[in-house]
Amino acid sequence: MKGFVRRRLLWVSLLVAATVSVASVYTLWAGATTRAAYLTGWLLFGVMVVLTGYNWFKKIPYLPLGRSEVWLQFHIYAGLFTGVLFLLHVKGQWPTGWFEIVLTCLYGVVMISGVVGLFISRGWPKRLTARGGEVPFDRIPIIRRELRERAEAMALAVVAEAKSATIAEFYARRLQDFFAGSRHFLSHLFEIRQPLNALVHEFNELNRFLNEQERKVADQLVALVRQKDGLDYQHALQLTLRLWLFIHIPVTYSLMLWAVAHIILVYGFSAGAR
Repeated sequence: MKGFVRRRLLWVSLLVAATVSVASVYTLWAGATTRAAYLTGWLLFGVMVVLTGYNWFKKIPYLPLGRSEVWLQFHIYAGLFTGVLFLLHVKGQWPTGWFEIVLTCLYGVVMISGVVGLFISRGWPKRLTARGGEVPFDRIPIIRRELRERAEAMALAVVAEAKSATIAEFYARRLQDFFAGSRHFLSHLFEIRQPLNALVHEFNELNRFLNEQERKVADQLVALVRQKDGLDYQHALQLTLRLWLFIHIPVTYSLMLWAVAHIILVYGFSAGAR
């Protein structure tokens, strides 16, 4: 724990020192030259190149890049540092040209998706472990189908055994859609248990109209409903963990292309002006 706190303090100190240094130099340059934006612009672009390039470099196993945990911490705090550079570069003002607006929006999506990715990649594996461990993502549809088939078989079998269609009708009305696919995506993301509790409450209300044999089947169905709800929880969290990378990485590459175009345009107009 002490080592973790020490490392965290070190990275925060480096971030603060870099921020103060760049802000101080920018303040001095801003009063002495009209080209202070070039300083923040190139520094911002350079940091983004390093952050983007590491995703490629780490795929080459024989490169001596050091521990991945150190690079991950660098990626986090260097990413936050780009926020400081970006604000200095645009002077805290919203751009007016369409090209600059697109560039700003791309940067905003990259930054926000990075922060969201940091939050979910650190917190959600712990949530999955607390709910009984992680189910392989490609196994989830198979397990869901098995649960649906078992639930359907129970609901149909009890009609002949108990001479009553109450459970079968309840299954068709409330459970058929529930077992058909993943449900309550947002509720699982935000740990909202109300949909499951409401369904269990309906079973409790249904018990008043069931005989002893039907109650046993209803209890078994409740157990399957809880398993299915846990499976949906796994699906929601694991899917989001996968999806955020499909947003963060492609938008990052788009940002880099727009940044290169921005540099070319800036130097092209400045050369034309001269």
